[in-house]
Amino acid sequence: MTEQFDARATADEVARLDRRRFLKTGAAGALLLGTVSLSAGLSGCATTPAGQLSAVDTRMDASYQFRFLTRDDIQLFEALLPAIVGPALTEQPQARRQAIATTIERIDAGIAQFGPANQRELRRLFDLLNFGVTRVTVARVWSSWPKVTTAEADAFLQRWRTSGIGLFNNGYIALTKISNVAFFGAQEHWHLSGYPGPPNWAMAALPQFKTA
Repeated sequence: MTEQFDARATADEVARLDRRRFLKTGAAGALLLGTVSLSAGLSGCATTPAGQLSAVDTRMDASYQFRFLTRDDIQLFEALLPAIVGPALTEQPQARRQAIATTIERIDAGIAQFGPANQRELRRLFDLLNFGVTRVTVARVWSSWPKVTTAEADAFLQRWRTSGIGLFNNGYIALTKISNVAFFGAQEHWHLSGYPGPPNWAMAALPQFKTA
């Protein structure tokens, strides 16, 4: 299997999550998210996809074009992925940064295939977490995401997981589901979840498993 197909296959797995409506906000939650998105836009928060990033500075694939995630979103996931994936991430610094970078690319590729409704929900969720005022008041994260430790990121996720507010519960589900599918769906991480890979007959019969 080529690495190119692996990235595409994982993006397809993330895209299948589009059938789930992640943020069942209700009227109050929808109003909050809509207000935050508007405020974030008026305050100058970036909402434009990041496009191509330097591989030297970011460990990203220099040929990859971000179609949904902004630079702020990328920093958000760089902070959250070590807490979400946990010990499955290698401790070797260079390989760790590379694994985080490629996972974020898969997250972007998957969300880019989502329907408009879920894309709007996720944009509002990411704006909620990236906008300084609501990052502090709603997420209770005091530092900007590049300065957040793994322990602080984990504490935030657990607060939202156990919150009595449905919006936060569903935000936690969205963040962790997308991240886990993007990470563990990659061929090089299959063994970490106990998945042995496609059966030999599928590898031999299906054209997408053949090396170009």
